[in-house]
Amino acid sequence: MRNCIIVATAFLLAGLCAVEASAQVPELRLTRPDATFPQEFGFVRGVRELPDGRVLVADGPGQALVLVDFSTGAADTIGREGRGPGEYLQPDGLWPMPGDSTLLVDLGNGRLSMIGPDLAFGRTARIAEGDPMTGQLSIRLPRGTDSSGRLYYEAMGRMRLDGSLRDSAAVLRWDPVREVDDTVAMVMLDELVVQRSGGPDNESVDMRQKPMSPRDGWAVSVDGWIGVVRASEYHVEWYGSMGPIVVGTAVEYDPVRVRDPEKEAYLEEMGRGGLMISVEAENGQMRTNFRRGPGRRGGPTADGLEWPDVMPPFQSSGVFATPWGELWVQRSVAADVDLTFDVFDRSARLLKQVMLPQDRRVVGFGDGTVYVVSMDEFDLNRLERYRVVP
Repeated sequence: MRNCIIVATAFLLAGLCAVEASAQVPELRLTRPDATFPQEFGFVRGVRELPDGRVLVADGPGQALVLVDFSTGAADTIGREGRGPGEYLQPDGLWPMPGDSTLLVDLGNGRLSMIGPDLAFGRTARIAEGDPMTGQLSIRLPRGTDSSGRLYYEAMGRMRLDGSLRDSAAVLRWDPVREVDDTVAMVMLDELVVQRSGGPDNESVDMRQKPMSPRDGWAVSVDGWIGVVRASEYHVEWYGSMGPIVVGTAVEYDPVRVRDPEKEAYLEEMGRGGLMISVEAENGQMRTNFRRGPGRRGGPTADGLEWPDVMPPFQSSGVFATPWGELWVQRSVAADVDLTFDVFDRSARLLKQVMLPQDRRVVGFGDGTVYVVSMDEFDLNRLERYRVVP
């Protein structure tokens, strides 16, 4: 039987024809957090603010799901490390579900786990299902949920059966009640660098993103609206159940040149949060592995990569839909510039820019708040909360 191994590495990091100038919108500079949690974490990927104000924090490297209380400084571990019921190996994303429940993405076990409002673990589902040899493999790695409990994810599988590569992907909506997928939007993908090894009966294909190549970004709001940010001409589109609803005007921006500091910042972020997915099919059996954060040691160097002259207008991995209906888009900035977000409303109009101190990373939103991670010299994460809505 044919044995095929496909390894995909995703580092979930323009014609101008400008109409809307970002320099003309108000700026909100967040300099002091509303609260800072005293405990440090290894790498915070997901947070979920609960109705009572406490926050679930997924620390993948620490292999811990932690319930934190900013008002008291208390931290309690939920569940435990392992492969059985109520256990996890690399907790990652946390998404709200109906009835105050939470969906946990457990990369280490390759599954999705439901956590009830009492913080008890419930049913689970596999992230990957199907057969990669027939092209029917589905990898439901959620990028968001809505108030009806539907999951939104991006179709993976860049390689067609004939060996060619797709340059776009479907944004899919999974309805667990009807057990069907619907395509709600299409997004442009970044360029890949492909390396093949092995023979026809034991082929290995390694696919890696070309650094800083333009890519569309997207996020889903709790009411099911999907905000898509286009990279070819920087603008926002809002999609609903019947397709595109609003198409915004192009946003003016000054391209940022790629220098050595920008290359180093990219590699640092790749080392901290890069997502590794491997799919192995042998004798009709499929094995999938998910892992985030390979670390810098032994990783690619700047000299070994092909870099563009300028950065894309925004970071496709830095697109967030807030609970109050805005779309935050992380701009590409020079390495010595503060973290900057363009903020759009439901009419796809640029409202304002939000700035945060350097060495920060946005990990989620709450009731009028944004949760941000700061990093020390040892890359340990500290969770901060900023109030952005009065």
